[in-house]
Amino acid sequence: MRIVIAGLLAGIVVFIWGALSHMVLPLGHVGFNDARDESALPVLQSSLPEEGVYMLPGLPIDQWGDQAAVAEYAKRATDSPFAFVIYQPEGRDPMNMGAQLGIQFLVVVLAGILAAWIVSQGVQGFARRVLSVVAMAVFAWLLISLPYWNWYRFPLDFTLAALVENVVGWALGGMALAWWLGRGERRA
Repeated sequence: MRIVIAGLLAGIVVFIWGALSHMVLPLGHVGFNDARDESALPVLQSSLPEEGVYMLPGLPIDQWGDQAAVAEYAKRATDSPFAFVIYQPEGRDPMNMGAQLGIQFLVVVLAGILAAWIVSQGVQGFARRVLSVVAMAVFAWLLISLPYWNWYRFPLDFTLAALVENVVGWALGGMALAWWLGRGERRA
């Protein structure tokens, strides 16, 4: 129960930090731009067959072994803009965030519980526990955000803002977690 409470505390702190970083600070908006013209949306509806992630220009997987198709794709990719599109054919009200906030809260609490379990496996001391949680945040960023920057051309400012958001959030969450796990420990 001690680990669950520590993870819950960390999750609450990280959730609050996430709200602040998106609603008060600019971190949640770094790298995002508004389209000047949304007339491309009907083109997407007629061009993209179903919900999914698309890279434009793209090369179908079944053509990766065709040297002529690969050469033609390389030329198109070099000569044209690049788009990484997360496509959903059905619209959704972006201001109706109740379910998304609930899922986000659950995600950070589960991450907090995992972090609490990991640091409870022998990491001693407040500072070491906090640093261990921050290291987990950096580890996740290295495995997720940097590959997205590298392979899918996510903007560098977006990628670095994600690092700051995660390191600060999990440093704060790690402090709550470390405090709870350290209660009652004998001071040396």
